[in-house]
Amino acid sequence: MEHTSEVAAQSPSPKSSNSSSSPPPPPPPPTSVVISPCAACKILRRRCADKCVLAPYFPPTEPTKFTIAHRVFGASNIIKFLQELPESQRADAVSSMVYEASARIRDPVYGCAGAICQLQKQVNELQAQLAKAQAEVMNMQLQQANLVALLCMEVAQSPQQNPHQPIDDFLSNSPQSYHSNPSFLDDNNLGSSWEPLWT
Repeated sequence: MEHTSEVAAQSPSPKSSNSSSSPPPPPPPPTSVVISPCAACKILRRRCADKCVLAPYFPPTEPTKFTIAHRVFGASNIIKFLQELPESQRADAVSSMVYEASARIRDPVYGCAGAICQLQKQVNELQAQLAKAQAEVMNMQLQQANLVALLCMEVAQSPQQNPHQPIDDFLSNSPQSYHSNPSFLDDNNLGSSWEPLWT
C-alpha cells in the first residue's frame, strides 16, 4: 500500500503533463512529386532515370514521336546516335530521325529519298518559271530602251521650230492677202454681205 502510494506520488499524472507542455505540431504532409517518365521509357516500360538521354527529346505528351522513330530505327540505335552527338545537335538529329522514319512508313520503297526527289522536282520547275519570267522582264526592258532611243532620234532629227513662227507667218501673209483681194474690205462688198441680214 505504501509502495503504490509512493509510485503514484513520484509519477506525474497524464493530465498534469498535458497541461504543462503544449502538444507537438503535426508533421507536414509528405510532398509527393510525381515525375512522369518520358514517352520513350513509358513505351519501353522501364524506369526513366534522372539523366535519361531520351527524356529531353521525347516528352510524355508526344508518344507518337518515339513510336515512329522506334519502329524504324530501334531504341538502342536512337540512344547510340544521341550519345555520339553533342547536346547542341541532338534535337536536330531527333527531328531528322522522326522525319525519315515517318517517310519510310509512308513509302517503304523510297522513304525520304522519294520525298526529296519530289521536292527537288518542284524546285527545278520553280527555277525554270523564274528564269522564264526574268527573260520576259529583260525583253520588256530592251523594248522600252529601243523605244526611248527611237524617240530621242526622231526628236534630234526634226528641225527645231520657233514657237513664234506661226504668228510671224500670219502677219507676213496677211498684207499679201489684202493686196491680192482688195475688194475684201470694199463698201459695196460689205453692204452686199450685210444686206440679207437687214432684210
